Amino acid sequence: MEPAARKQKILSAIVERFIRSGEPVGSKTLLADAGLKVSSATVRNDMAELSEQGYIVQPHTSAGRIPTERGYRYYVDNVMERTPVSEQGREVIRDMLSRSADSPESILQGAADTLSRLTDCIALATTPDGEQARVRRISFVPTGAHAGMAVVIASSGVIKTKLFRCEFLLTPEILQVFDKALNESFAGIPLSRVTRPFIQTKAAGFGELSLFMTSPLMAVMEACEQAAQVSVCHSGYGKLMSVAQESMTGAHRVWEFLQNSRDLAAMLERVPQTPSVSIGSENSRTELSRSAVFSARYTVDDAATGVLAVIGPLRTDYGRTLSVLECVTENVGELIGELIEL
Repeated sequence: MEPAARKQKILSAIVERFIRSGEPVGSKTLLADAGLKVSSATVRNDMAELSEQGYIVQPHTSAGRIPTERGYRYYVDNVMERTPVSEQGREVIRDMLSRSADSPESILQGAADTLSRLTDCIALATTPDGEQARVRRISFVPTGAHAGMAVVIASSGVIKTKLFRCEFLLTPEILQVFDKALNESFAGIPLSRVTRPFIQTKAAGFGELSLFMTSPLMAVMEACEQAAQVSVCHSGYGKLMSVAQESMTGAHRVWEFLQNSRDLAAMLERVPQTPSVSIGSENSRTELSRSAVFSARYTVDDAATGVLAVIGPLRTDYGRTLSVLECVTENVGELIGELIEL
């Protein structure tokens, strides 16, 4: 075996053994794991070279070696073998997600729960980006004699509701009038266009009917605003200490970042179109400098929309996590697509 190939095999064995055990890996263990037919001295020399090149490090004087960020990166990009989720595993994942497939939000929360359970890490999911979404349907539901609920269904599948009150009695007949008038005027309109000036312009076109529609129109506007915003579903925050692999102070910084939905959504919106993993300092947030962030975009009608992500420690089973993430992502896109077609 060529020296370069041997060192690659040694690095791979160190990464995989450390992922499994969490303990520094010595030369004797490597000889057994990697099946190398060379002496311990040769392995130690190769390990010394890998250390000089920044792929592994010796945490203590008499200890074995552990991977560095650079070592993990090389392993993921050049050595790691991916094992696809089995057919039985795919059926289990599909079944888990199908239990909560009544709205995009519930599908995404189910995806975060499933990912966290299967990877033992923190999992995140963002709703479809509402920037390109349009109003698909508006409905009104009575909630009282003088109160109702506006229901806005977007082309992305997102459903938002907003309560409103009126001074007059809300009969089924009046709600039907609202339903007909607003669907004729709003269907196909981008969510981002449903602003106060837009509402005022539309109200003027309703003539005398506009006197009765102030509250319902404002409710529709607010529901559209909510539908256009990206929200983040999450699961597994209880695993924070094992994920952060830091002191309580470091874990608290990660916790604070995860609570900031705006910054969290912004970070996830910048991830690549293809499934990827950012390792340690590669992450755009310093709070995640001791973590590995896996991400994948789900597609609806062949268009990339929201993001699913897993945040784990550097010592993560990279191949398995990516395979599980891709399987869940594929199912999420299919389930949301089926929901929109209904």
